[in-house]
Amino acid sequence: MEVRYARSFLKDLKSLESAAYQQVYQVVFEEFVQLKRIQDLPDIHPIGSDAIFYRFTIDNYIVAIEVMGNIVKFWRVLPKPYI
Repeated sequence: MEVRYARSFLKDLKSLESAAYQQVYQVVFEEFVQLKRIQDLPDIHPIGSDAIFYRFTIDNYIVAIEVMGNIVKFWRVLPKPYI
């Protein structure tokens, strides 16, 4: 699986507080690259009906990814909205 990172994702990551940065960094750069299938991510949900874009959560943050064949691109990491 090839992993890519959008500039917007890297900017979002850089702006996180230290504890959140460490947690997201560990999942995205260390644990994710060891996965064999996208479906192995806990709590992953498709965004829309295309099944190209997905979201999953890491603590209080939502991570948006795009899956095109064997390429996964991380788009955003944003705080969960409070309802």
